[in-house]
Amino acid sequence: MRVIGLTGGIGMGKSTAAAAFRRAHIPVFDADLSVHRMQARGGRAVRLIGAAFPGSTKDGAVDRAALRNAVLGNREALTLLEHILHPMVEADERAFVARARRAGRRAVVLDIPLLFETKGDKRVDTIVVVSAPLAIQVHRVGMRRRMSKADIAAIIARQMPDRDKRRRADLVVKTGLSRNHTLRILTRFIQTLRP
Repeated sequence: MRVIGLTGGIGMGKSTAAAAFRRAHIPVFDADLSVHRMQARGGRAVRLIGAAFPGSTKDGAVDRAALRNAVLGNREALTLLEHILHPMVEADERAFVARARRAGRRAVVLDIPLLFETKGDKRVDTIVVVSAPLAIQVHRVGMRRRMSKADIAAIIARQMPDRDKRRRADLVVKTGLSRNHTLRILTRFIQTLRP
């Protein structure tokens, strides 16, 4: 079974790429969704996050805005949060891959925004990086999230630079041109996965 790592900075087009893989019936593990579930009411990370960041939980769930305020721009706090979440996400990922392997799937996609930063690239066979110019990236993030430009810049600064991700990719999908262009590249790649 081929394990494909899908990554790219915030606002680069991972959701569009992941949807294309899903339409082709290739299972996609969504690391962000895994984190959201862990932080939701009754999630397994809620208690640990609440203990590490007092005031970051409310009604049995993580208050994402409060948590973001606690860690944004604070390297030590962010590292602590990563030490809580990353092992749990990796456990979910391993279970996902094992299920797909047992089901006889030809390929799976691991949609992991911090693929390189968490050394997830060592667990995949092929790396697909989605990339767009910085202005488009900032515009996309600003359109879908209520964040200040300073907060967006802080998140982008925390991630590995786009040029470094592109250098380490097996396939770079430029998402700043048009949706059709993006989907054509992905469709050609998906065809190479067919038995």
